[in-house]
Amino acid sequence: MGASGVIGETGTGGSDQAEPSVPAADRIEGGVSGERVVLFTDAVTAISITLLILPLVDLVPEAASAHEGASEVITGHLDQIWSFLLSFAVIANIWREHHRTFSSVTEFTRSLMVWNMGWLLSVVVLPLPTEMLGTFGRDRFVAAFYYSTLLAGMVCRFAMLRILKATPALFEEDGPAVRRRAEDLYTESWLNVLALVLAFAIALAVPVLQYYSLLLLAVLPRLAHLRRRRTAR
Repeated sequence: MGASGVIGETGTGGSDQAEPSVPAADRIEGGVSGERVVLFTDAVTAISITLLILPLVDLVPEAASAHEGASEVITGHLDQIWSFLLSFAVIANIWREHHRTFSSVTEFTRSLMVWNMGWLLSVVVLPLPTEMLGTFGRDRFVAAFYYSTLLAGMVCRFAMLRILKATPALFEEDGPAVRRRAEDLYTESWLNVLALVLAFAIALAVPVLQYYSLLLLAVLPRLAHLRRRRTAR
């Protein structure tokens, strides 16, 4: 049974247990389909990840006008290339998480739209601290700007998952499996926020580890996933 069968005037579906309905004040007049929002989000994210390469493209005419060799476009700008690869991986990962979450959401509420726009804002802003990282290197202000941008996006995703966890009727299908998936995503998102806060603190305290501390984002959620698998056995 889809969400359309779950969200009615009474807010209940055909199951014995009533599902939380969407508050009338949170609904968008005329409705906004999840598919359209996901397509829009994908398009904006694609533009943002493409913008990362533009400063590197601009290096080519600059090198030519300075009579530098072609190889110096690469060897002379390793910091810019590293910052590009870092942010490319970051945006690709957060897009994957977003798509995994919302590919089965059929309707967006007003609050979901607000938080999704906040998430998009963090993605759109990220090319700026990326360029600053390639230019100024391991500067503490740049690190704080970069991490704050990532943290803002993760907080927005956490807020969206909190809404979905409380309102499983927004998903395409309902049932225990959907509620369990929403709960797992919510827990994973909370752990991501915690990992990023720890990475932020390490980056400011130990400049040499500034961006390597982002590896914590792959550790805490993974440990939680392994724990869930062991519990399910």
